[in-house]
Amino acid sequence: MKTPSVGGGPAIEADNLCRTYRTRTGWLRPRRGEVTAVRGVTFDVGRGELFGLLGPNGAGKTTTIKMLNTLLLPTAGTARVLGHDVVDEPREVRRRIGYVFGGDRGLYDRLCALDNLRYFAELYGVDPRERNRRISELLDRVGLSGRENDRVEGYSRGMRQRLHIARGLLHEPEVLFLDEPSIGVDPVAARDLRRMVQELTSDGTTVLLTTHYMAEADELCDRIAVIAGGAIQALGTPAELKSRVQDREILEVETTDVDEERLRQIRKLDGVREVNVTLQEQGQMITVHMGRGREIAGAVLAMMDDRRLGRVTTRHATLEDAYVAIVEDTDRGPM
Repeated sequence: MKTPSVGGGPAIEADNLCRTYRTRTGWLRPRRGEVTAVRGVTFDVGRGELFGLLGPNGAGKTTTIKMLNTLLLPTAGTARVLGHDVVDEPREVRRRIGYVFGGDRGLYDRLCALDNLRYFAELYGVDPRERNRRISELLDRVGLSGRENDRVEGYSRGMRQRLHIARGLLHEPEVLFLDEPSIGVDPVAARDLRRMVQELTSDGTTVLLTTHYMAEADELCDRIAVIAGGAIQALGTPAELKSRVQDREILEVETTDVDEERLRQIRKLDGVREVNVTLQEQGQMITVHMGRGREIAGAVLAMMDDRRLGRVTTRHATLEDAYVAIVEDTDRGPM
């Protein structure tokens, strides 16, 4: 893992960021209220660092990113990008950042990739003398050379995401925000995107990444912040986050029709930390977090009907297990 550069101070600084939305329900007798999407978020990102921001849907990830890239004003707190305040100096911030989001938005389907990039290059103020050279370099970098004259409507999801990244890099930003860039992308295209992101940080670009794919975050990120309930619940390297569950082993059992009473009995077993259930096409996946070194897997299996058991595996805890434990601890709140 590379050591992030600290020269010139952090690339991104968030200090007690908050964002509250006003709500209105009802028509004849409307009731007004407030919803706090982000509450007191504080972290910094070093220059040249690849920083992950993970969290469940509705946790505040995208709201936080939009405040950092000047698309939303904070209700309270401050944020700076490369030393420029996002509220007082939004133009200076925008000149230095790129924003890439997952999905199909942000491109013109009826235009070819070349015309898309020409349009955005003019919009971003890329020097006309450098425009063609820059576009050619980016098309080659993202693997779209030879397809630049094809309409975007005929592109695969992976090709669209590569074009999104090219668009975000046109003005050579020092900081790049990647909001779920590999969502819906096939494994081969996702691998290519990860390689591209690694190359960006190797060249000195600071990257803030959000993703729901824990293996992707584990592979790419120098540090990770887990946000849930609008607040940062954990922050550290992938290894540091995994150390929270390093004393556990994970038992996974494919089965059917295990009722809530049986699950309660399993949770009461000595050495069982937590039990999660995931519905599958033809049954359930029971995931049991157990203390390492404890011979309790047999006791867990004995409490299930043998005729219902499918695949049974035991493995060490992963970043995904650590993430789930952090989020579920937040959901449970103080005991």
